[in-house]
Amino acid sequence: MTTLIMFDDDRADGWAPFALTRPCGELIFGRWTLRERLERVARTRVAGHVTRPWLRRYAEPGAPRCLDPDGLFAPCTAWNARAVPSLDAGWSGAPANLWVADRLAGVRLGADAEPPRADWFAAPRPRPGLPDRAVPGAWLRHPWDLVSAGSDRLAADLAAAPGPEAPELPDGCWRLGDAPIRFGEGAHVEPGVLFDAREGPIELGAGVRVRAGTRLGGPLYAGAGSQLLGGHISRFSGGPRSRVRGEVDRVTTLGYSNKAHDGFLGHAYLGRWVNLGAATVNSDLKHTYGPIRVGPPGARRDTGLLKFGCLLGDHVKTGVGTRLETGTVVGAGSSLFDPESPPRWVEPFSWGGGRSPEPHRRGDFLSTAVRVVERRGLEGTREFRDWLGDVWDEARGA
Repeated sequence: MTTLIMFDDDRADGWAPFALTRPCGELIFGRWTLRERLERVARTRVAGHVTRPWLRRYAEPGAPRCLDPDGLFAPCTAWNARAVPSLDAGWSGAPANLWVADRLAGVRLGADAEPPRADWFAAPRPRPGLPDRAVPGAWLRHPWDLVSAGSDRLAADLAAAPGPEAPELPDGCWRLGDAPIRFGEGAHVEPGVLFDAREGPIELGAGVRVRAGTRLGGPLYAGAGSQLLGGHISRFSGGPRSRVRGEVDRVTTLGYSNKAHDGFLGHAYLGRWVNLGAATVNSDLKHTYGPIRVGPPGARRDTGLLKFGCLLGDHVKTGVGTRLETGTVVGAGSSLFDPESPPRWVEPFSWGGGRSPEPHRRGDFLSTAVRVVERRGLEGTREFRDWLGDVWDEARGA
């Protein structure tokens, strides 16, 4: 049986702030993670990720492990995490060079082939002698593509997702539009919720709870165990156990994150275990209505986007009243608290407020991370600490 592998190339290695803490295949794009999408198309599980060396002890529940790129065996299929196959793409087991939109997305090798080695994954090349096969799909070039293209992808995914539509809404709720609305097992919606399905489907995962006074605008997906606590939440895709309240538009959260208070969050992407203090808000439009630039001082890049809010890495926390400027990128493990807005580029594991936060000490960060996951009923295992400790060492040069 062919082993299915996902890999990060050298472009994905630069996907701040998320590439520091996780393989890019574990990022949500639309309804599913990039890995889950590939698994649906290939109809088999991904065995592991080939990614950055400091993630060798990556240990997230439900995700495959990271693999030694020099210890692989054929037959195998290696697929670039940035390549997004169409859900209806055909998939076969025949050896081939696999192309998406005229770019090499991967290679499928037979049992007698030499497997790829470490240098191939950084800059993949076609395997000589293999036929070429086109796979319908698209590419993600930059991390902000997850934001700019996420809502359209979510709408298409929900329209294609299996499962029956809810025969009727709970008592005391209202509906606008004709797009499908689906409820997972045990989802509970209080009276006084408006479902606006004029622009796309709405799906609530198993055990989701929606509080009275919430307006849900499609396309919208809330992962298992999430809580939607009030306000206007539209074009939202949330991983498991997300808590959301306020004015939220075109936002993705990887899960286990908390925005439980009022305040605007728009055109944003949040990693796991993010906590936004009360009245944290972001801007997603410049006063000049010009294109938004992203990146560290001296190396900012033009996104070409007129609306783009922020990218917040895993385990980011903000204090009460934090104001995030347009195009802000906050590195993983940072804790920000100050009436003054933080800089638009915050290095990983920063601590404090104002324009010059201090480094977040290793032991303090790890202790807090364990405390946070245990508050949600999960175990802060030794593997969990080792993974995040390796990440801190890489980011802070220990």
